[in-house]
Amino acid sequence: MQTTIDALKIGQRGTILEFDIDTVPLKLLEMGCLPGNEVRVLQIAPLGDPLYLDVNGSHLAIRIETARNIQVETES
Repeated sequence: MQTTIDALKIGQRGTILEFDIDTVPLKLLEMGCLPGNEVRVLQIAPLGDPLYLDVNGSHLAIRIETARNIQVETES
């Protein structure tokens, strides 16, 4: 099933499919947020922003606006 990172719940995993290169900060790309890599939601801030992720062993905090622009494939 295709969705975006912001729709994932804590503990859910997905494989990054695609995103608009202009909407994702270069720093995230450098830290491994690339198509084909696995992402898992570790925590969600109390007000829903930011999201704390594990992307291939790197822990990243990203804004909800950025997460909405990154397509992922989930198992269910």
